[in-house]
Amino acid sequence: MKIPIDLKKGDVTENVPKEVIVGIDLGTTNSLIAYIENDVPVTVKSIEGKNKLTPSILHFTESGDIIVGNKAKDFMISHPERTIFSVKRLMGKSYADVSQLNTSIGYEIIDEENATLVKIKIGNKFYTPVELSSEILKSLKKDAEKHLNTIISKAVITVPAYFNDAQRQATRDAGKLAGLDVLRIVNEPTAASLAYGIGLDRTLQSNVAVYDLGGGTFDISILHIEDGIFEVLSTHGDTFLGGDDFDRAIINYWAEKLNISVDRLKKETNLNQELRLKAEEAKKVLSSKSEFTSEISGKTVSLTKDKFEDLISPFVEKTLKSCAQALHDSGLKGSEIDKIILVGGSTRIPLIKQKLETFFGLVPDDSLDPDEVVALGAAIQADILAGNRKDILLLDVTPLSLGIETVGGLMDTIIPRNSKVPQRAGRQYTTSVDGQKNLRITVFQGERDLVEHNRKLGEFILKDIPPMAAGFPKIEVHFILDADGILTVKAKELRSEKETSVEIKSTYGISEEEMALMLIESIKNAEVDMKKRALLEAVNEANNVILAAEKFLTQNQEILSKTEYDQVVLLNNALKSSVQSGNKDEIEMAMKVLNDYSSPLAHRALDVNIQKALKGVKM
Repeated sequence: MKIPIDLKKGDVTENVPKEVIVGIDLGTTNSLIAYIENDVPVTVKSIEGKNKLTPSILHFTESGDIIVGNKAKDFMISHPERTIFSVKRLMGKSYADVSQLNTSIGYEIIDEENATLVKIKIGNKFYTPVELSSEILKSLKKDAEKHLNTIISKAVITVPAYFNDAQRQATRDAGKLAGLDVLRIVNEPTAASLAYGIGLDRTLQSNVAVYDLGGGTFDISILHIEDGIFEVLSTHGDTFLGGDDFDRAIINYWAEKLNISVDRLKKETNLNQELRLKAEEAKKVLSSKSEFTSEISGKTVSLTKDKFEDLISPFVEKTLKSCAQALHDSGLKGSEIDKIILVGGSTRIPLIKQKLETFFGLVPDDSLDPDEVVALGAAIQADILAGNRKDILLLDVTPLSLGIETVGGLMDTIIPRNSKVPQRAGRQYTTSVDGQKNLRITVFQGERDLVEHNRKLGEFILKDIPPMAAGFPKIEVHFILDADGILTVKAKELRSEKETSVEIKSTYGISEEEMALMLIESIKNAEVDMKKRALLEAVNEANNVILAAEKFLTQNQEILSKTEYDQVVLLNNALKSSVQSGNKDEIEMAMKVLNDYSSPLAHRALDVNIQKALKGVKM
């Protein structure tokens, strides 16, 4: 950023340009970045200059380069195993949460049969959704910097209103890894309302329904807006419902017509992606025309508007049930809704507008581009945070993240930076050692991934936990932060009801300079920190797998053949060696190989033990 200086006086002149804080809509299908120009929110075109929407797609070349956006889309058919889309659906999720995606994607999501967050395997490397999302954010940041000819370092990023703490934290981490100080995570319906100017006049109050149907997610939010304060009265939706499902319905219809089996679609990922892209094209065409005809692998496919509406009706009806539930939860009647706002490209489908008008008795407002509305609202929120708008009330927020130390010296954030106060948040943990009776809980404040770089606030010990196997106790840690900045931390072992707590008063006992330095350091070291965190998490996970494998061999030796036993030992030793190597991808690969080999053996052992139990034989 250029700062004008009076060379005679040596002072910065009064005409200092305003700092640009951008608003980002990190979407399932497309992403956008926007800023305020002459008090009006505008979206930025991609570097390619084609359009404002950047497809949320990444392609990893054989040489290790990462391509983002429209150019990456070109590889979806030719290299589906190295082309990633719908990353937003994976944010903050475990494999069990997203296993249903495996039938519609060409890339590999790793199943490690535990509750850890998902990983995506590309070649011999493993990536988290956070790392993948950060690449999309880096691309958007680059577009904005080229357009504005200035460095972009601060942003507001939007998320669905129903996103849980893990998903919001994952979005923050992605921003940090992209070199952005994420000032606020904003609910998408709030951003959409701001884009329509709702809430800017503090003398008016209104009830707004925001119907957001994107590529991969759906939510309906009921907001009450008064005195510039946005209150989400209720939200309902589905993290696995969107335009992708409409595409899938068309694919299944065409596959049946062309006698293509589900197994063939799973195996021939190129054909799967060709069908998917053609289905997406048909969906768009049928929003304005009555029929679509094209070719796939030399065979003609067609679809009428009536058949299309018939195929997607079950999904649309599902969204209307969510609308009814959200309305009920809000305590409002349909007649009390003043405005319906449409968000997401899928709302362009005429059937959806018709159904909503019938349901609410109100014509939905689609005067703003549904693809851009969230990003535009995020830019307005960013402008408010920059101090350029005084008409919107911003509630007090926590200046730095609050969390606890976990295995390996990692910082696990419980209350993220910029959360509104008062605030209450909790998370469940467990023990890492068999028979562990005491658990030390150490509280930290800061933005770095390792606690050694953050500020220690205090610690206490949860005592007399009944001795149990590692991973069996359920320990709930709660942070309660009051309006005066006093933090109370409570810990409770849910099986035994053992409980303790500590009050930490000087939560804000840190100077503005120290705070700014901590934030700058967190952004500057984000990539290094994330790599250290990823390695430590991989080591922790590998150590758990090693112990589990050794326990499995001891308990099931008689069930296994000598070849099977020796192979598990061999693979387990290989995993131990990889842990010593300090290479994250090597550890991940060794874990995957061991898990792939031992999973069928574990299932067989379980069946044998169940049969023994049924026959009355003690296991």
